[in-house]
Amino acid sequence: MYQPRSYRHWIRDADLTTFSVVVGETDLCISAHTNLRRKALRLVKKYRDTLEGYIECHPAFGEALEALPVDDDAPRIVKAMMEAAVRAGVGPMAAVAGAIAEFVGRELSSFSPEVIVENGGDIYLKSLKKRVVGIYAGKSPMTGQIGLEIEGVATPLGICTSSGTVGHSLSYGRADAVTVLAGSAALADAAATAIANLVKRPADIAGGLERARGIVGLKGVVIIVGGDMGFSGEVKLCHTSPQVASPESIAAGEK
Repeated sequence: MYQPRSYRHWIRDADLTTFSVVVGETDLCISAHTNLRRKALRLVKKYRDTLEGYIECHPAFGEALEALPVDDDAPRIVKAMMEAAVRAGVGPMAAVAGAIAEFVGRELSSFSPEVIVENGGDIYLKSLKKRVVGIYAGKSPMTGQIGLEIEGVATPLGICTSSGTVGHSLSYGRADAVTVLAGSAALADAAATAIANLVKRPADIAGGLERARGIVGLKGVVIIVGGDMGFSGEVKLCHTSPQVASPESIAAGEK
């Protein structure tokens, strides 16, 4: 079921050209130096066709809630999702939004030195300068107040958010937002799901952070439950506001 991307009006990246690409359930907001919509549309269709074709031949891939053995003969995007699922201990489809953002963003990087691909709160970011990623955490008072400062040299980077209170994605937890940073957006997506599953109340934040430290490849994590927050790793927090956002700000959330 489609969920309105209500946080997208926060996006302020006036130095880039922003456009959308929608194919089926895939709804991307993309920013680049030029309008690459036609190229992005072809890429989205290519990767959706790849995934749908693989699932048709391997139904377990689309249904599993636990990690599956990595199929060495699988397409690259499928293999990336499988590897992310193994590290995070979740089903491979937990990585799908991040994987599509990442694979589309990587290919668009051949045509633009800066590319931001947001897919339902999951972001692939390749930037030449500092950007601020605002965290959308539903009804939490932290929404619109907390941002992540991301230096250009730290990219490409995956920044993915999972929530037990916002959106339609499956979560066993009640965190308002679990935002994960990793070199792979597929891994960040899978890890955000795994960590969010553990967090049902503020007292679970410490356990969620400990789980994050046990997943190889993560760079940092932020967990928000109501008015409580915890973070660890390579996280640089800043104050932000959707009403007064900088020209380099990006919104992440509502998945």
